[in-house]
Amino acid sequence: MSCLEYKQSPIIEKKSIINYNPPMNNKILSTIWRLFLVTLAGVLMSLNIKTFVHAGELIPGGFTGLSILLQKICLRFGNFNLPFSVPYYILNAAPAIFCFIFIGKRFTLYSLLTIVITGILADSMPSMFIELIKVQDTLLSAVFGGAINGLSIALCLYAGATSGGTDFIAIYFSEKYRKDAWNYIFIGNCVVLSVAGFLFGLDKALYSIIFQFTTTVALEALYRNYQQRTLLIITNKPDVIFSVINEKTHHGATCFEGFGSYEKKSRTLLYSVVTASQVKALIPAIRQIDEEAFINVLKTDQLNGRFYQKPYD
Repeated sequence: MSCLEYKQSPIIEKKSIINYNPPMNNKILSTIWRLFLVTLAGVLMSLNIKTFVHAGELIPGGFTGLSILLQKICLRFGNFNLPFSVPYYILNAAPAIFCFIFIGKRFTLYSLLTIVITGILADSMPSMFIELIKVQDTLLSAVFGGAINGLSIALCLYAGATSGGTDFIAIYFSEKYRKDAWNYIFIGNCVVLSVAGFLFGLDKALYSIIFQFTTTVALEALYRNYQQRTLLIITNKPDVIFSVINEKTHHGATCFEGFGSYEKKSRTLLYSVVTASQVKALIPAIRQIDEEAFINVLKTDQLNGRFYQKPYD
């Protein structure tokens, strides 16, 4: 039986992760876990804003940075202390509505919980507590603040949500038009930093770039679901191994018939692309089926074509 024939097997259809409905207890535990993660993310984000971001007078990316910039402008030129939550909630409102309608309802609601917690705590955290953990060195504020920001975003992503802001816009456009919106968001962040640098000093804008860079590095280290890996598997049991790949990841595979020069035997090369987070579980499963399988894992920098992504709920 070939790999392509096996893909249509009723065994795969029966155990497909698309048709699988977890038990009610698992659903409840999953909901509790997601609520815990998005709540923790909101607490960390607000704490980060009130400590490292304010201590270093930094401007983070996205709607958080834009809200802080509006706060600074109101205080500098209008002598008016604008609450962080006001512009933060207003900016997130329209993208959240679009995502609720077109992307996923639970995905949006979990994201909104993070946004609400961040806004409330950023305005209500006691100042005495804030002063105790402030760091006066701007470079340290940028580095550690960026790391905490990356951790907060990763927690949201693991919960099947986002930290809101420009993430809503990026996901909406990628789902709706199949286009990458991150370049446009980067341009928007550059505009915000340029305004901040012009009004409040170029050094703060440059430190804010370090903050955003650290956030990106931390996020890449903590969350790998958006990264892809290419699997090249030489095996004598391609059909069974394909069934494991398909069942665990819902990704397909392509078989190539070859000839082993060393053993002078026919061999099969199985080619598949999966997410980086799925590789760790796949390799032991493949080893259980074929201990002699030769597995090569390659980093995939660019991928075009159909690639299964779990839909937002």
